[in-house]
Amino acid sequence: MRKAFSRRVYLVPTHFCLYSDISNIFFVVIPGEHLRICPQEYTCCTSEMEDKLSQQSKLEFENLVDETSHFVRTTFVSRHKKFDEFFRELLENAERSLNDMFVRTYGMLYMQNSEVFQDLFTELKRYYTGGNVNLEEMLNDFWARLLERMFQLINPQYHFTEDYLECVSKYTDQLKPFGDVPRKLKVQVTRAFIAARTFVQGLTVGREVANRVSKVSPTPGCIRALMKMLYCPYCRGLPTVKPCNNYCLNVMKGCLANQADLDTEWNLFIDAMLLVAERLEGPFNIESVMDPIDVKISEAIMNMQENSMQVSAKVLCESCLLCCCMVTSRGKNISTIFLSRLEEKLSLPLEIVTDIKEKLKLSKKFWSTLPYTVCKDEQVTAGPSIEEDCWNGHTKARYLPEIMNDGLTNQINNPEVDVDITRPDTFIRQQIMALRVMTNKLKNAYNGNDVNFQDTSDETSGSGSGSGCTDDICPTEFDFITTEAPPVDSDRREVEASATQPGCSLQTLFVIFITLVLQRQWR
Repeated sequence: MRKAFSRRVYLVPTHFCLYSDISNIFFVVIPGEHLRICPQEYTCCTSEMEDKLSQQSKLEFENLVDETSHFVRTTFVSRHKKFDEFFRELLENAERSLNDMFVRTYGMLYMQNSEVFQDLFTELKRYYTGGNVNLEEMLNDFWARLLERMFQLINPQYHFTEDYLECVSKYTDQLKPFGDVPRKLKVQVTRAFIAARTFVQGLTVGREVANRVSKVSPTPGCIRALMKMLYCPYCRGLPTVKPCNNYCLNVMKGCLANQADLDTEWNLFIDAMLLVAERLEGPFNIESVMDPIDVKISEAIMNMQENSMQVSAKVLCESCLLCCCMVTSRGKNISTIFLSRLEEKLSLPLEIVTDIKEKLKLSKKFWSTLPYTVCKDEQVTAGPSIEEDCWNGHTKARYLPEIMNDGLTNQINNPEVDVDITRPDTFIRQQIMALRVMTNKLKNAYNGNDVNFQDTSDETSGSGSGSGCTDDICPTEFDFITTEAPPVDSDRREVEASATQPGCSLQTLFVIFITLVLQRQWR
């Protein structure tokens, strides 16, 4: 620490200091009545020297805090980079895998309709980066569009109007042409993406708060205390005597009082990050959702083909569409294709989350322990074991005042730093609020409930979807108000819907099929 200062002062007997200033070497012994910070006894410091040493104290303090907080800052920077790279690579691999598989399996049929799947991944990426995407609506739209395309493909000999196809897509929930795949995939995708997006946003907020708070601006009272602790021993002819440990603690607790007030909200934020990390390791594991997404979508398409006759007949009858078309599949039969796929795992899946969790745990209570970390530096203090031969602010002796507690309000009687406890640091309060908002979002994500984000790239607001979770999947350890509708059993809903709507009798369906077969034979 002392290397930054170009002047060196050497102890000589009876309050005489040999002062070296570049080319000048001279003895100084003067009374200290002119000093405003150091003890006003015999000294080798002039007023000008005291001012310069005060500025040096300020710079050294700022550097000390910056260096001490380097760990927590790099933790969030490096882990955010790793997680973000992993997630983006996972999405790219999932999209590439689906494209390769579907080209091999469906050939031109897929290539002619590939924009439906490309749009799906585009929206997923946009959601992850904070875009204004409602996950549930986006997934519903994907399956509706896929139903329209599939309905055309299994009836290639007929032309359908856009109104007709739009009407067909409205019956996706009732028809369930893709089986139960859309419902299951919606639950898995929404809860995994909600957790992942919130987690990476939390890493961003933690990084920004740590960067901002570590850039301290000491008050005039703090600068005076720093000068008295770090350089007044030089002015007293005691350059080798380091400050007492407890003395240093009171100075740092006074100078870092507002930072210590950040600690409570910081700890709650870290706890919430750890909870979401557990979700990412378990039921919200994004890799287990995205890795087999191509197989799941292919399974849904096979369900559509296998049930094409029933689906088409149901549409003709229940939707009351006045259309006499033959419902038959002349497309490529994929129901008999054997789908096999070697899972292409990334080298850093859950290990990334586990590593982040360990580093986050180490950052708890960082801001309240910052004074202790600084004063533990052997270049700063004499250490806790040396209580007699240390600088106590006046001379070489034991430091007697008690150590203050943490936080701004506890500095009212700080013997070393003049702290105005009635004026909290506005900047620190802004960081506390940022952590509080992020903590609430993390708790919502832990329960599977989506949250609104500010787009980190263009500062546009992003809104999300509902939870995608049922009570047995997402236990609500935290109580938050949501607008999620109560879960409805899909099978029961279909039965009730068919009971309340005018449906088709078996005889009517039979007549429709006979008519269609005869039409085909007559052709």
